[in-house]
Amino acid sequence: MNNNVEKFLKVFKIKTNNIDLYERAFTHSSYNSDAKTTHVDYERLEFMGDSIIGFVVADLIFSIYPNLSQGEMTKLRSSLVQTKNLAKLGKKLNLHEYIIVGNSLRNNDISNMPHIIEDVFEAIIGAIYIDQGFKKTYGILKNIFFNEVKNFKFSLIQDYKSKLQEDIQAENRETVDYVVVNEIGPVHSKTFEVEVKLDGIILGRGLGKTKKEAEQNAAKDALSKRV
Repeated sequence: MNNNVEKFLKVFKIKTNNIDLYERAFTHSSYNSDAKTTHVDYERLEFMGDSIIGFVVADLIFSIYPNLSQGEMTKLRSSLVQTKNLAKLGKKLNLHEYIIVGNSLRNNDISNMPHIIEDVFEAIIGAIYIDQGFKKTYGILKNIFFNEVKNFKFSLIQDYKSKLQEDIQAENRETVDYVVVNEIGPVHSKTFEVEVKLDGIILGRGLGKTKKEAEQNAAKDALSKRV
C-alpha cells in the first residue's frame, strides 16, 4: 500500500474494500508518461466524482434555500463547484500531500496547481463512492459543503454560462453547446480553448486552465458581444 494513500485512509477513517481505487484517484497522468508505465490515473474517477459532487451540492442548496429560484440555485451550485472553490477545499483537506506524480512534476509545488487539486478532489470522491457507497459519500460531502452553502455570499456569484443560457432561452428556448477546439501545453499544465455555439454559429471563445474556466470565459465573451 502506498504510504500516502494509507495516511489518507487513516485521516478520513475509511476501511477500504479496494485500495487500488484510492491509489488511482491520487495518481496524476505525469506518473505514467515519465515512468513509462501503464498505471491507471485518476481521470475516470474524476468524471464520477464531478457528477456526485454536483448532485450533493444541489441537494444541500435545495434543502437550505427553499425560496431560491431554479436560476439562482444553478448559479449558486456553479459557483461552489468551480475550480477555484474545489481547489480551496482540496487544499484545506491537504489532498496535495497525497498526490502521486511523475518526475516532471516532482519538484513543483502541487499546492499551487489548483486544477490538479480540483481533479484529485473529484477523483477521490469518485473512489469513495465506488468503494463505500452513496450514504458514506454523501456524509463526507455534507461535512465539507454544508457551511459553504449556508454561509455563501451571493454577491460573489458571477456565472456567465447560466446568464448566457437564460438570455438564449428567453429568445428561442434553445441550448448552447460548448466545444473544446484546442489544448495547449504539457499534460500537467494545459490551457483549453473553448467555443460556445448556437446552431453551429460561434457566439464566443474562451481560454482557461480547466475546461470549466474556458467555458465560463467563452460565455463571458459571448455576453459581451450581445450588449
